[in-house]
Amino acid sequence: MAQIQWFPGHMAKALRQLRENLKVIDIVFELVDARIPESSRNPELDEIVANKPRLLILEKSDLADPRQTAAWLRYYQAHHQPAIAVDVNDRKLVGDLTKAARQVLKVQQAHAAEKGIQSRVIRAVVAGIPNVGKSTLLNRLVNKKVAITGDRPGVTKKQQWLKAGNDLQLLDTPGILWPKFEDPQVGQKLALTGAIKDALFAKDDIALTAIEFMRSQDQLTRLTDRYHLSTQELDATNVDVLLAITHRLGFKDDYDRGSERLIFDLRKGKIGRFTFDTVPTMTQGAADDE
Repeated sequence: MAQIQWFPGHMAKALRQLRENLKVIDIVFELVDARIPESSRNPELDEIVANKPRLLILEKSDLADPRQTAAWLRYYQAHHQPAIAVDVNDRKLVGDLTKAARQVLKVQQAHAAEKGIQSRVIRAVVAGIPNVGKSTLLNRLVNKKVAITGDRPGVTKKQQWLKAGNDLQLLDTPGILWPKFEDPQVGQKLALTGAIKDALFAKDDIALTAIEFMRSQDQLTRLTDRYHLSTQELDATNVDVLLAITHRLGFKDDYDRGSERLIFDLRKGKIGRFTFDTVPTMTQGAADDE
């Protein structure tokens, strides 16, 4: 399977702009895909953000396995990383995010109050990988269509300040990946969930990755309802399963079309809710901190 990479020029520019804007913001809202919470975290942010307060926001949680999302939130809590899973359709979204941000900034705001600084407005930069749902989230927060949305990566190309309620100001940024994926599986997961342009990877490779994941999690039977596969077809090799799906869809031997449909159905949650990142086993010390 070929190594997947995607780092166009506007992403390098966005990283530079993010570094420059840190001095005027209070907190970083780091958006990740709840289906791949760790694989969708940009390691470049650790160096750029440094000690700036950060709130991890698990987007697209409606497409992720809810039990795994809860487990990831416990994991982040045990490792002292503030995190929240959000539903963009929740009317309490602005209040919940503002409350979570104030909790993260509690110490900083207390120090500011001691110096007589009473400003309640929180200035946050919203950063994340492409197609993680940033624009959709921002449009919900400000209650109007101010950010361009699209079910493909690379839609947002510039930065802009937006106001969400009376207490929250948000700096939107383009989706940012990083120059090299050290783990090939990270690239595969990013491709599967839509963070990388479809033209940059072989559809059958990613479809086979998805089938192998479902097999490893004993969830291959989910393909039965969607594509009407028999038990015998599911017991075959991953390639044969993909060919069976292709035939059931009426695409004959065009397994590229079959692969594309499988990937699309997975992204849209038509086969079920999946979390492709496995929660690490916590050490006893971390577990005791909960």
